[in-house]
Amino acid sequence: MPGDTYQAEVAIEDGDGDGELEVGRKTGRPRTMTSTAEIDSTIIHPGSVRINVKGAFIVDTPDQPGTPAASSGLAGNSHHETKDIRLPNHTSVISHIAVDIGGSLAKLVYFSREAHSTEPGGRLNFQSFETDRIDDCIEFMRNLKDKQLALNGSRPGELCVMATGGGAYKFYDKIRKRLGVDVLREDEMECLIIGLDFFITEIPREVFTYSETDPMHFASPRADIYPYMLVNIGSGVSILKVSGPQTYERVGGTSLGGGTLWGILSLLTPAESFDDMLDMAAQGDNSKVDMLVGDIYGTDYGKIGLKSTTIASSFGKVFRMKREAENEAEDTGGLSNGDDQNRRQQQGSEQNTSIAPEAPPQRPTSSRASEYARSRFSSADVSRSLLYAISNNIGQIAYLQSQVHGLSRIYFGGSFIRGHPQTMNTLGYAFKFWSKGQKQAYFLRHEGYLGAVGAFLKHQPRNWGRRGSFEEGDGLEERLRVRAEDAPAS
Repeated sequence: MPGDTYQAEVAIEDGDGDGELEVGRKTGRPRTMTSTAEIDSTIIHPGSVRINVKGAFIVDTPDQPGTPAASSGLAGNSHHETKDIRLPNHTSVISHIAVDIGGSLAKLVYFSREAHSTEPGGRLNFQSFETDRIDDCIEFMRNLKDKQLALNGSRPGELCVMATGGGAYKFYDKIRKRLGVDVLREDEMECLIIGLDFFITEIPREVFTYSETDPMHFASPRADIYPYMLVNIGSGVSILKVSGPQTYERVGGTSLGGGTLWGILSLLTPAESFDDMLDMAAQGDNSKVDMLVGDIYGTDYGKIGLKSTTIASSFGKVFRMKREAENEAEDTGGLSNGDDQNRRQQQGSEQNTSIAPEAPPQRPTSSRASEYARSRFSSADVSRSLLYAISNNIGQIAYLQSQVHGLSRIYFGGSFIRGHPQTMNTLGYAFKFWSKGQKQAYFLRHEGYLGAVGAFLKHQPRNWGRRGSFEEGDGLEERLRVRAEDAPAS
């Protein structure tokens, strides 16, 4: 109805005549039923659906959601995020899902009603698959399509897939063929920004800082968020400077990211998944592998602010300890396998001395020595060392980029972090140390789903969320501009 208010944290006037809540500015009762006309209109014009995030909160329970998709048994090779977002006041039909397909992981976001509940609302669900198992992801989406009526009231044939990331192009034909639905591809960087803006401004207890003394200090949703820097750590790393909702540029990055950690640890450890590697790293002791300042000085190097536990050289102890182990094994008579071959080569060389000059003696290799040396380094210690090496490198590059562009708020996203304490502490400490406390690193509870949520929002050009839409003129960007102009000068 014209003139109705769309209430959220504060009421926003909306004159398009199809407001989802019939409420006043401070109180109101959500409708518990969606009319047939509204459903038909949504199916015909899916871009006009609006999602009400008034009262949204993150579900912290460890239980799997009781949705038809979750109970289908198709998610055996995937990882379900228990941090679903509950939308208690949303009543309209949603006829699309979103997927962000990267080089290592495919991240899926979809909406579902609460199973066996008569209350309005539902939840955003978050699911991830290894990209190597993209067929499992597509099969899961096919199941969502078949259960659209039970999930959110829409018709099975009306499902639309919003896709972003490199896999949106690589697997485009496969998804269309298997699902028989429209697949709309969206720009990856734009989706990242839209998703992050939404989390920063709309979802309570989403954004936080991290340190050993204050592990999870939540930041309240805010509107004055620009400018900021996004460090998105996936298989590789992209660093974006964001000046507004649709104003951003990629200012740097590095090829040493999550894919690097995954690849190297796949060679060095028995871990079979990225989560296995993070679990091992949590149990490891990097000081058994890394050379620390204390190993060189015997104490802190206080003059330049380095603690004795500061890493001077990643994997710096490995060569020396490996050589010591090999020498120890050789001294105890442990020559075998390859050494026999070396002896035969030396004997053959001695027989041919009349023809060729004597070759320098070769140092025999010892399989027993190598095995003994490797046994000194546990997979957990190696995992933690490499995790620190990559995290420190990313933190240093990100800090330097923030200095170049004069940015003090830095958000870290991407599936590399996965809420892992050592990773967050390393990145947060790096910024605090180098900036002398002037810059702040922020993390998110849905850090791996920025692109997927952004793609999900891209199908909602009108009033997705509390503060506006992405349409020109009356959208989020315009409202933030007006607020900035009305704000008192500091």
